[in-house]
Amino acid sequence: MMDHNDPRKGGVSAASLTDALGRLSTHRAHVLDLVSPTPGRVLRGRAVTIRFVPFRQDVFDAQVNSFARLFYEAIPANPAETVLVLDSGGQPNISVGGETKLSRLQNWKLAGLLTDGRLRDFGELERYEPVFYCSGETVKAGTADLMPIAANVPVVVGGVIVLPGDFVYADAAAAVIVPSGLVDEAFQLAARIELEDAAFLTRIRAEDPDEIRIRGSQET
Repeated sequence: MMDHNDPRKGGVSAASLTDALGRLSTHRAHVLDLVSPTPGRVLRGRAVTIRFVPFRQDVFDAQVNSFARLFYEAIPANPAETVLVLDSGGQPNISVGGETKLSRLQNWKLAGLLTDGRLRDFGELERYEPVFYCSGETVKAGTADLMPIAANVPVVVGGVIVLPGDFVYADAAAAVIVPSGLVDEAFQLAARIELEDAAFLTRIRAEDPDEIRIRGSQET
C-alpha cells in the first residue's frame, strides 16, 4: 500500500522517471503517442496483464479465450492499486474493449488500464473512476480481429515489455514501465531529478551570457 509520502503518489513526471530509468538500466521503458478518455489524470499502479493475439477461428474456444475469465485470473484479491495492461496483438488500430467489458475495472476499483490498442466509448469511460491510456478511440468491436489467450504473462506495449508486478506510470506525455525491482530506487531518483531541474532553472535565470560564450557550459 502506498503511503502519503510515497513518491509514487506524485511529484514526478514521465520525463523525470524516464531519465531516472535511463541511469539505472539500458532498456527502453517509455511508451509514446498514447491518448486518454480521462485526460489530465495520472495512472499509477502495479501491472497485471492479459495477452491478445490475432483471431483464428480454428483455435478459438469461447471458454478459453474469455476476457472475463482471464480478467479474474489476472487481478489480485485487492486490486485497488492495480493497472490492467493489454497488448494489441500487433494490431494497434483494433479495439481491445469498451464501456461494457471494461466496466469490470470500475466494479473492482482498479487504478486503470494501459494498452497500445484502441478503446471504444470514450464518453462513457471518461466517467469511470479508473484511468485509461490507449492508442486512440474506435467504434468497431475487435472481437472478430483479436482474442485474449493468457493472463499474467509478459506482454509488449508500444515496443516495451511489461511483466506482471512492474509499476506503471502514465501521464499526458507518456507511459513508463518501471521494473518491479527498481521501483523505489527509480522514483527516489526521479524526485531528485525534479529537484535538480528546478535548481537548473534558477541558475539559468542568473547566468551571464558573456561568460557562457567564453567558457561554455556543462549543459548538453
